[in-house]
Amino acid sequence: MPYHRILLRGACACLLGATLSTHAQTQTSSDALVDPVAARQQAKEIAQGDPARWYREDTTRQAQLRTLQKEAGAALQEARNACKKSPGAERKRCEQEARAIYQRDMAQARAQVDGQTP
Repeated sequence: MPYHRILLRGACACLLGATLSTHAQTQTSSDALVDPVAARQQAKEIAQGDPARWYREDTTRQAQLRTLQKEAGAALQEARNACKKSPGAERKRCEQEARAIYQRDMAQARAQVDGQTP
């Protein structure tokens, strides 16, 4: 096989991979990925107005870390829901990437909380 055909096929494969990756990333920001049970609970809470806890600052390191962990966990669950909609061949890589992002987010959360302590 001529060298230019090999090079062209490689370039096409890279372009396809980049396109699929971009497509997967754009899908993760949709509210459609929220679990239906969680969506119903969110709708009920929104109808009641902002809860008072939103306006209370987390004063302890443990409370701050717990809040950041909850946010990272919710992001992980949405990413996993997106992965479930991916083709089977991509699903495992997608879930590995989601776990890696969660672990990075948790490490950053710990560093953020430790940097804020007086």
